Amino acid sequence: MTRWILIACLGCALTTSNCAKPPPRLPAAPRLTMPDEARRPCELHRLPETATLADLEVSYASRGAALVACEAARRLAVETLEAEHALEDEARRRVKR
Repeated sequence: MTRWILIACLGCALTTSNCAKPPPRLPAAPRLTMPDEARRPCELHRLPETATLADLEVSYASRGAALVACEAARRLAVETLEAEHALEDEARRRVKR
């Protein structure tokens, strides 16, 4: 009787394990290269110790240009990240089909 119980448990375990499907294998996640412009830190113009009115005007214009460039680099980084996520989502959708 003990032998039959052992065989029954083994048969039950084998049939149960055959029903379980392994998780789907996802393809390698696509990687996009982050542009160098997005990796560089933003640099802002600083006033000298003894600033004159001309220094203030130059600093005002330089900081404005630097902020525009920094915002463009940030936007580029965000767009690259969003494009990479879209590629990953598309790869997952293809695997689920």
